[in-house]
Formats: sequence, C-alpha cells, structure tokens
Amino acid sequence: MSLTPFLVVLFVAAVLCLLFAAGHGTRARRHWRERRRIAATLRVLWSLVFLGLALLGGLAGTVLLGYRRLAAEAAVARIEAHALGAQRYAVDIQTPDGERRRVELSGDDWQLDARVIKWKPRAVVLGAPPLYRLERIGGRYRDIAQERSTMKSVVALDDAILPDLWTLKRRFPQWLPWIDADYGSAAYLPLVDGGAYVVTLAAAGGLIARPADEATARRISDVAGQ
Repeated sequence: MSLTPFLVVLFVAAVLCLLFAAGHGTRARRHWRERRRIAATLRVLWSLVFLGLALLGGLAGTVLLGYRRLAAEAAVARIEAHALGAQRYAVDIQTPDGERRRVELSGDDWQLDARVIKWKPRAVVLGAPPLYRLERIGGRYRDIAQERSTMKSVVALDDAILPDLWTLKRRFPQWLPWIDADYGSAAYLPLVDGGAYVVTLAAAGGLIARPADEATARRISDVAGQ
C-alpha cells in the first residue's frame, strides 16, 4: 500500500530523530570517557528525548498504516456482482489504490462496513487528513425471518495485525485527545447479476452506495418492484 505524504513525513521525522539520538549517544560516550560527566549527562538526556520522539513518530505512522486519506466525497470501492445460484453471488471489491478481492456472499443485498477517523481542528491545521478503513463486506436478506435463520456470510477486508488507531482510541481515549470522532459506517444495495456499484464516503461521514451504470440501476429498480 502506498504511503501518503503525511505518513512519509512521520516516518522521515522518526528516522531523523533516531539519527539525532544515536549522535547524542555517541557524544555522551565520548564525554564520559573524557570524564566530562555533566556534558555526558546532558547528551544522554538529549539522546533519550530524540529516541522518544522517534518511537512516537514510528508508532504514529504504524497505527495510521492501512488508513486512506479522505477529501470531500471520495471513492472508496467499486463492487461487481455475478450470480452463482439462488441468493449466491461472487463479489469483486476493488479499492482506488488497486487492491482487488473476490468473495462469495449469500443473500439479497451486499453490505460494506468501514471505520472512520475524524480529527479535531487543531490536528487538521497541522495536516492530519480524515481517514477511513474498510472493515468487512457481508450478505443480508430482506426477509427478516430468513435473516434470522440463515447462516451469515461475512468476509473481513481488514486483516492487518499492526496496532489500530480506531481500537486504541476506544480503549484509551485520554491518550488521543486530538481525534474528534471515531465511528463505523455502512452502506448496502441489492445484489443483481452483472451489477456494478460505487461506494463513496463524504468528509462529513457516512458511506454512500450507488449503481455504477444505468444497467445496474434498472436491474435494482426491477428487483425493488417485485
């Protein structure tokens, strides 16, 4: 996955801080050998400060990996469906960065879920972009009785094992005061054979699903009229 300019700055800053920490550590060792205890202590303190900044920058960049920048209403996925049988579909999901996945879903509709991070104004001023992360896609039945009695088909789209900013915010809200809101959003549309869909997310929040072409729109209309 490509890094955004914001992440590049974070990681470059972390590397620079690590180099400064190493430099101060080397000078502290030299001063200590020269019996310049005060100068060595000061160098050690500076080394610890830069090491802490490096760790902070590296951790911040790590927890932001997997999130994509959101500006205005941005496309987050294109979905295509192909019927495999009664209420069974092969579904292709493609994201703007070129990632593709094919899953099998059962049901009458597909539903896409995402995690969203919005920053407070002071963080936005510093360049922190709104972020989102696709979480899962699943099938849903329109008939409530069938929805309750039939096994669900849900596929995770987020298989990262790195620390997650959304999870950290919920567990330790006092640690991340610059985050304005963290929430989940979902959108769904009927599954139709040969259907193509686009999913976008507005900066104000909320996934929006639309047919990608007129043919899909007509098929959805026919399904709704049944």
